[in-house]
Amino acid sequence: MTIKVGDPIPSATLMQMKDGTPQPVKTDDLFRGKRVVVFALPGAFTPTCSAKHLPGFIEHADEIRQKGVDAIACVSVNDAFVMGAWGEQQGAADKVMMLADGNGDFTRALGLEMDAARFGMGQRSQRYSMLVDNGLVKRLNVEEPGSFAVSSAEYVINQL
Repeated sequence: MTIKVGDPIPSATLMQMKDGTPQPVKTDDLFRGKRVVVFALPGAFTPTCSAKHLPGFIEHADEIRQKGVDAIACVSVNDAFVMGAWGEQQGAADKVMMLADGNGDFTRALGLEMDAARFGMGQRSQRYSMLVDNGLVKRLNVEEPGSFAVSSAEYVINQL
């Protein structure tokens, strides 16, 4: 079942590179008492993800935070080392948290997985964005396959 507006975010553990070491990030801690914009994408270093999706959130991070958002998180079914390297290459630094869902547990719990086996990528996340307020989904924007519109930073800014 796919998560929907009003639902609580499921408990899961994601990973984030800090000082060269993967560190656990519990979703309960990440979302408790905060407004967080989350966006997910099929894979680090992939064309649309690298050229548009992540760069848009990096570019507009300050504007998003000025609208009362405490954190911006990028989630992908990649390992923490890949997400860390991609964030470094893209200049995410303190603007966007690069969170790895290496086994896809969080993505499956949301019901937002997709089969990208025909592209040689296995199980991945659908492309989406959401606003989470104190652990509850307030906005959810899931892209149609092959599209990039409702999960963009610009679209999210208009919803805040």
